[in-house]
Amino acid sequence: RAVNDLVRDARKVQRCILLVGEISQMYVDNYKRMLSDGNFTVRELAAIASGYTRLLEEATYALSDLKGIVNPSNLSMTDKDRLDVVDRSYEELTRLRNLTGYYTRKNIGVVLLRARRQKDMERFLSLYGTVEEKYW
Repeated sequence: RAVNDLVRDARKVQRCILLVGEISQMYVDNYKRMLSDGNFTVRELAAIASGYTRLLEEATYALSDLKGIVNPSNLSMTDKDRLDVVDRSYEELTRLRNLTGYYTRKNIGVVLLRARRQKDMERFLSLYGTVEEKYW
């Protein structure tokens, strides 16, 4: 059982690193699209970037908790304590990834409403995709 827990949590550590990558990729891809979208003002873009940055900072903090248990100089933790840290980090990073997706969808939703009002759906669809193609 201990070996199974160790293998499971090693995969969780790997998944945690991948979750941070997903969060950063959402930020980079979507913000680049938003920069080329004329439906956002400069102030709105700055606020959106600030929101993405805050989410990425939180993800970095959760990842740094993992670094603390991987460091061999910290021998005072029990295996259960280490596994608990991995579980907490994984749950927090999953929550942050989901929150980043939600944040992205809400920002794109604002653009969708503006594009409809301006009858500029063609440009919106070229940037963000159709219902079948949408990546967000």
